[in-house]
Formats: sequence, structure tokens, C-alpha cells
Amino acid sequence: MSYLKYSANELFTGTELLDNNAVLITTKDGTIEAIVSIEDAGENVQTFDGIVSPGFVNAHCHTELSHLKDCIPTKTGLTNFILEIVQQRNASNEIIAQAVQNAENEMLQNGIVAVGDICNNTHSLLQKKQSKLQWYNFIEAAGWLPQVAQSRFEVMQQVAEQFAKLPYQYAIVPHAPYSVSNELWQLINHNFLYKTISIHNQETLAEDELFMKGTGSFIDMYTKMRIEHSTFKPTKESSFKTCLPKLKNAKQLLFVHNTFTQQEDVDFLIDAKLQSAAFFCLCVNANLYIENTLPNIELLRKNKLNIVLGTDSLASNHSLNMLDEMNTIQQHFPQIPLAEILQWATLNGAKALQMENTLGSFEKGKKPAVVLIQNKQAKRLI
Repeated sequence: MSYLKYSANELFTGTELLDNNAVLITTKDGTIEAIVSIEDAGENVQTFDGIVSPGFVNAHCHTELSHLKDCIPTKTGLTNFILEIVQQRNASNEIIAQAVQNAENEMLQNGIVAVGDICNNTHSLLQKKQSKLQWYNFIEAAGWLPQVAQSRFEVMQQVAEQFAKLPYQYAIVPHAPYSVSNELWQLINHNFLYKTISIHNQETLAEDELFMKGTGSFIDMYTKMRIEHSTFKPTKESSFKTCLPKLKNAKQLLFVHNTFTQQEDVDFLIDAKLQSAAFFCLCVNANLYIENTLPNIELLRKNKLNIVLGTDSLASNHSLNMLDEMNTIQQHFPQIPLAEILQWATLNGAKALQMENTLGSFEKGKKPAVVLIQNKQAKRLI
């Protein structure tokens, strides 16, 4: 059998950076064979300037919103952003389909191999039938009014039935604490078993204010959207502490954004013995785009929480490029080692989406793709 051999200034395995003495060996279809020293690699080693890495895992995206690129003003806050999404998300099927295709092409060109994708509808379904990426499709349920819980759940079941025909994992998941009634929670949480369950978490201070006091900009948003909110009773706890018990049936938890997550939330997670099952997804460029705020990454690191990276959507970001996310983190948190950030973007993401058996690291038998990082750009070598 003939092999492909790769060497670079540094080789990232999925957990550590090796120097230029290391050579990655794969079969011609990209299956990992071994990492050996340059002395043992033999002939025909391809040598590159830069870093050779496994392909990236984009743990959180909304490809169905790709047609909204550059349509929504920046730094206006989450509730205003949501109102803009509601008002602008409709477009022709042709426009949305082309934007989804363009989004996939952008991710492929930037070294992404797998995506955790939010699906409120079937707009991304056609592209995924012919996709070159791996997907975990999160069929997102939302409904704040108790009386619409059953009808919303039935619609999401119909959407899920369509995605179940694809060769990818999927789950019906809650959108966010502020958009799912207790009645809808009861309907969807029976479907969490063995699944990774995604939820938008603490993206704005107003989220905790809603649950602790029953006041704030979400009340204003409900009023503008003509959504009755008198049935909601504040729990006097953070949104995280309110919702975590409802997620206990899941195999793994994917908390997205976490911009205002506090130590007491982390303590609650640890006390519930869910720390190992929880993954905290950072979408830093989207956080800057919407709230002009970054999450307390050092809080997550200090508590040794599982961190992954996502791009969010083109409605809230200027690109679907994982290197752009990593570069922003390095700019604002220069003390974080590059190898650690790369692990968030590769192996940790694969674990969060239950794809670690094939993706995320250069281990024998896996097929994670081989990506070259060079001059702040990434391209797939195989």
C-alpha cells in the first residue's frame, strides 16, 4: 500500500503541537496510519511551512440564515437582533438554497469538516443530501406560549423526520431558555436520550434578568412581537440553573455563547455531576457582532470545562471561518496556548458532536482530513 506523508513547521495531533521532526502518514483516502519521526519516514515526505492539523469542527452554525449576511446592524443587542431576524429571515427558496450552498463551500475551503447546524426548517436539507461535510442537525423548537407547545412540537417532529433520512445525527433541541415554555420543554425532553442537545445560553444579561426578576428587554421584545407573557413566572435563578435540570436526559450538552455565564452557574453544573457531559461553545465574533461583548473564557478554563468553537450564522458574523474565531480569541486572550485553542476547534468539537471516532485527531484509523494552516489561512490537503 502506498502512503502520503506530511511534515510542517509544527504538527498538531488534536491534543498537542509537535515540531518539524514529526511526520504524519496517511493512506491515499486520508485514513490516518501513524505519526513517526522524520528519520523513520522514508522518502516522498511533503514538507510545508505552517501547521498541519486535523480538520476543524464548527460546533454551532445556522446555515439556513446565510442569506442574511450583512443585512443586520451590528452591536444593537440580542433582543434587537432577534427582532431583525424575525422580520428579515424570509426569502425565496432559490435565494436561501444558493446561500446555503455558498456557506458550505466557504466552510470546506476553510478546512471545516463537520458542523453542528441549527435547523428551524428544511431549507438546508437539499444541500445536505449532496454534502461533503459531516453534520449534526439540531432541529430547534421554540414557543413561549403554553398553548402553542403541541403544535410547535409536531412541526419540529415533521422537520426531524425529513432530516432523519440523511446519514447524519440529529436531535430535537430547545432554542433558548427565553423561547421555550415549560409545556414545550416537557414535550421535547423525552427525545434527549443518547443525543447531544444544543441550547443558546446566556448570550445577554437580559436573559438572567428575565428569569431572576421577570423584567428587562425580553419583556419589551415579547410586547413588540405581540407574545403574551403573563403566564411566565420568574424562577429567581439564572436561566442556566433554571434549565439545566430539564436537560439531564441528554447524553451530552452543548451550551452556546455563554457570554454571561457566572461561577455559580458552573458550580451548579459541577454539583449536578454534569461537568464531563457539558461542552461550552464559544462564538466570539458573533458575540462582538451582536452584543460587543466576549465571554469570560478564563472562567471556563479555570473550571476545566470542555470548550468548543463555532461561527454562528452569517446573519451575526462576517465569515464562517474557524481561523477567524481562533484569531479573535488570541487577540483578546493572548495567554491561551495555541495548542489549547486548536484542540477546541478539532478534537473537542468532534467529541461534542459524537464524531470523535472518525474526526478531530490524528489517531490510527481515523479520517479527520489534513489541513494546512499558513499565513492565517487554512486549506485542506486531503
